[in-house]
Amino acid sequence: MLQQLVPLLRGQSPHPDLTPSRLAALAELAAHGPLRIGELAARMNITLSTTSRMVDLLDGSGWITRRPDPADQRASLISPNAAGRALLDAVRRETAGVLAEELGRLAPGRRRQLPDALPALEELTEALRRRPAPRRPGNGRP
Repeated sequence: MLQQLVPLLRGQSPHPDLTPSRLAALAELAAHGPLRIGELAARMNITLSTTSRMVDLLDGSGWITRRPDPADQRASLISPNAAGRALLDAVRRETAGVLAEELGRLAPGRRRQLPDALPALEELTEALRRRPAPRRPGNGRP
């Protein structure tokens, strides 16, 4: 059920070219960047070739900056630029707004139960984050 919640919230976004995987990559870069493409691939548990295509798409959309890695001039460091950070902020605001609206529709008794559920949900999220993702054939849309 939790796996369905976040995509549903993000599915409300008016950014059709920002797929869930692109959004995840942009968020990962914002939280832990700048990163090399290989580091991003490892953090997201996806192949290097898929990550490279995704970075090209993020770059083509104008959401990231590439700069030479000072430790290895053959490699690049990727990070969100001002447009990418603004997009992430907008998506987070939109998602929070949709969530707040739906939470407001819950019965008061159900809303009172949510704080007790949050620690378990956070623990579950961390466990899922640490778990290796199953390898799936690509759909050609990073």
